[in-house]
Amino acid sequence: MTLSNFFLLCFLVGFTLSLISFLFGTLHLHLPHHLGGHLSGHVGTGQGVFHASAGHGPGLGQGADGAVAAKGPAGGSSGSVSPVNFMTICAFLAWFGGVGYLATRYFALAAVGAITFAAAGGFVGSSMVFFFMAKVLLPHESRLDPADFEMVGTLATVTLPIRSGGIGEIQFVQEGARRSASARSDDGQALEKGVEVVVARYERGVAYVRRFEEMVK
Repeated sequence: MTLSNFFLLCFLVGFTLSLISFLFGTLHLHLPHHLGGHLSGHVGTGQGVFHASAGHGPGLGQGADGAVAAKGPAGGSSGSVSPVNFMTICAFLAWFGGVGYLATRYFALAAVGAITFAAAGGFVGSSMVFFFMAKVLLPHESRLDPADFEMVGTLATVTLPIRSGGIGEIQFVQEGARRSASARSDDGQALEKGVEVVVARYERGVAYVRRFEEMVK
């Protein structure tokens, strides 16, 4: 295999892998949230941690004296990407092969000069891809945090009354969307419609809830 053919092979492999990864979405390193806004706070209780979520406004926290106090908005962590990843490697390979092929085929550079020139081209190409990912793509994406989908500690409202020993329904906001779930009273007490509750435990698709005021005492 001649050097020019080697460069051409590198270009074809790098370009093909880049195209495939783009078409099949592997470019998305983090799944984006489509949220109007999401703020979180925590209240320490004897039952664990109360996680309050809302579309706007501060979360709640518990002070040293046990009183509930407002907390500022919780900032989300920004995503990051390593300079060496699948996309930058593919870009390097494609640019390395393309520049090297041109250097040997049309400029008749010697092997050392062609490889040096090709490596420089590969570095420039992969750097462009990396900066595009870091500056354009990642600022619009965020990590999915499993804690955002944790039911225990979620603040909710009873939408269907929960009779003593019976089952009803609660409604809550999670990840910017309004959701509902079947619910039972954790202590067996009846809960009327409209009461604010906190999920104490979640088992087999049923949320066991307690009154909000009991959780923050």
